[in-house]
Amino acid sequence: MKLRQLFPALALAAGLLAGCATTPMRPSALEGVPRYDHVFVIIDENKDYAQILDPAAAPNFAGLAKQYGNATRFYAEVHPSEANYVALLSGDTFGIHDDDAYYCKAGSPRPQCDGATAPGYVDHTVGAPHLGDQLTAAGLTWKGYYESLPRPGALDVVASDPRFDNGTRKTALYASKHSGFMNFTDVQNDPRRAERIVGFDQLGRDLAANAMPTFAVIVPNQCNDMHGLHGDGVPADCDGNNKAALIRRGDAFAGDLVRRIQASAVWASRGNVAIVLTFDEGAGKSREGCCGVTPEAASNFGGGHIPTLVITNHGPRRLSDATPYSHYSLLRTLEDSFGLSAHLGHAADTAHGVAPMAKLFAVGG
Repeated sequence: MKLRQLFPALALAAGLLAGCATTPMRPSALEGVPRYDHVFVIIDENKDYAQILDPAAAPNFAGLAKQYGNATRFYAEVHPSEANYVALLSGDTFGIHDDDAYYCKAGSPRPQCDGATAPGYVDHTVGAPHLGDQLTAAGLTWKGYYESLPRPGALDVVASDPRFDNGTRKTALYASKHSGFMNFTDVQNDPRRAERIVGFDQLGRDLAANAMPTFAVIVPNQCNDMHGLHGDGVPADCDGNNKAALIRRGDAFAGDLVRRIQASAVWASRGNVAIVLTFDEGAGKSREGCCGVTPEAASNFGGGHIPTLVITNHGPRRLSDATPYSHYSLLRTLEDSFGLSAHLGHAADTAHGVAPMAKLFAVGG
């Protein structure tokens, strides 16, 4: 080859090598779900799909559903709350079907173990692995952010605002039954628990410092998650009997959370980031369910049709996905998105319809 032909070829090769150096190959997708750098799951409380996907009732949710990804057939596992949080993180309810404290076991006389003498009562501390364990083993990070948590790593079952604390369980702003992570033995005993179980003050600092973990559960307090409270001095729009006002308050709070994340450096990055807005269970006693639930089981019978939105920085827009999904489907998708090929519990239950939410987590080419 003559010199005048050689120089362009060398220049082209150098450009290709430079491109490889500045644009590293991303790991392959699992089950059609691309790799994500961060996924943040915001969990609200006790509302049906039809209650929330109404622009007059919840304009932020309805607007985000129209703009981003809407899982129109998403279902919970059980009533009441606690076991759904556990299921999302581990793929099973482990027989829990009440909101007793995470430390309760059969026959326990401790406070807030109200059902402990009932036949078939199970240990509410779970020794099985959870998504946080998988992430740690893979060298990835996780946190739970809980509004009104009294201090980092707190083992409190409930914590109230002194302005309307009349000493009853119902006025608790923070409730560990909405933690999920606190039900696991290794979280309770984790020497780094105070780094991983934190309040919303830490959420603000982590967003500002571009220090968000790979995965986060984000749970507002019981005034802001649409659960509601009862008691002396509870604000009118937090009163559990005032459903319309409670939804408006929670909708505004969720919208603000999403906007805060979207205004952060992590959202503006080239990496893939998703915010999932979901609920623990539906309203009332609905036993609608799918995808890994067992209708005859005492603790896995289906917890109702709930809203679930997937908001991505590089993914689909104006997408409605009518595939049946559950919290087990979401767990499977999270595992796929982080490159975790093993699926926990019912997240592996493909024979009963548990599938990844690949359409909602797809990214542009």
